[in-house]
Amino acid sequence: MGGQKFSDFAPPSKCTDRPSAKKRLYQVWRGRNKFLCGGRLVFGPDAGSVVLSTVLIGGPALTFCIKMLLRISELDFLHGRIVLTGGFVLTFLALSFLYMTAARNPGIVPRNNRPPVDCEVESVRSLDWVSSATPSFKIPRTKDVMVNGHTVKVKFCDTCLLYRPPRASHCSICNNCVQRFDHHCPWVGQCIGVRNYRTFFCFVTTSTVLCIYVFTFSLMNLLKKPGPLWRNMSNDAVSVSLIVYCFISVWFVGGLSVFHSYLVSTNQTTYENFRYRYDRKENPYNRGIGKNIKEIFFSKPVATGINFREWVNEADFYVQSISRKFSADFIRTHGKLDLEVGVIGKDGKPFPGILQHLDYKGIEESLKKPKGGKVILDPFFLQDDKYATGDSFTDDDRSEFSSERTSSAVLGR
Repeated sequence: MGGQKFSDFAPPSKCTDRPSAKKRLYQVWRGRNKFLCGGRLVFGPDAGSVVLSTVLIGGPALTFCIKMLLRISELDFLHGRIVLTGGFVLTFLALSFLYMTAARNPGIVPRNNRPPVDCEVESVRSLDWVSSATPSFKIPRTKDVMVNGHTVKVKFCDTCLLYRPPRASHCSICNNCVQRFDHHCPWVGQCIGVRNYRTFFCFVTTSTVLCIYVFTFSLMNLLKKPGPLWRNMSNDAVSVSLIVYCFISVWFVGGLSVFHSYLVSTNQTTYENFRYRYDRKENPYNRGIGKNIKEIFFSKPVATGINFREWVNEADFYVQSISRKFSADFIRTHGKLDLEVGVIGKDGKPFPGILQHLDYKGIEESLKKPKGGKVILDPFFLQDDKYATGDSFTDDDRSEFSSERTSSAVLGR
């Protein structure tokens, strides 16, 4: 009869809710990594530096190889084909170790979506754990664990919501906790951790050998030519450029090779060495030179603790990212946070949307007296001489307060 049907009063269907879409983990990962080949290759945020390193290594090396190839008919078999082959092999190895280090998961620790279950919370407040500034969230900042009979302190990571494993640290550039964190290498554009330190060491040492190799045989090319050395140098600018370039570079990569050889022999990381952790106490990971070298180079590779290609629920990461984005502002409102309702006041009613992002702390500080520290209200809004704070105002007080507020407003502009 044209009346309203029962379906008009039916509750909305569940299809109106946000769809629970499935995505690969690398697509919703909150770190700053860059992924290629569907999450199989994991680069750092500054992956473009790999191209620069490729040019700095491959450019001079290939120039040397091309020069040797052009002169191969003038040289004997030993100084011709063998030297040329050695140059190609060292260049290939150096670049291969570079790409293996840059494109490999360095040992990223999986994040937690919630704080540890054994944390003590003084009062139940929704999502108080998302901000370390929340006073009601009681969690120890450090925890003692035993490593080879020694007590080692591990820290709680506010970003990853977990206690970092021993020797792990949070990289501020990649925004990840990395196992056995060594350092973030700007030339590789990747963190150096437990899973790519071996290839990083091989990359540095191979680059050092390559520099010495090109330097030596470029110098021999000049010395073997008949005539004065200065004349040969003026006629062979390529060899001179390679000699100067490799002489400068070998101090850099050679120094790194020596330094990391020392770290391997003592089983330290760059991060631990720079912070002088073992100057006054024994290194719990040092088991002797032989065992240290075996652990680094001849032990079984550490399995990855995270699969970036696994399917995850996008809604879980979406909700957490929203809560993290606004958690700092929500904490300052002196109210509770509910994901569905918003910010809830002390009376249990939600704050209006326009008031949810106000910085109440800043307002309170601007209203405090310089000496008394009590909150005073604007006399222009109230007509009585007695205010909520219980204090009375004289005309001098009002004029002084008004001038202070006027000066603050002018300075604010």
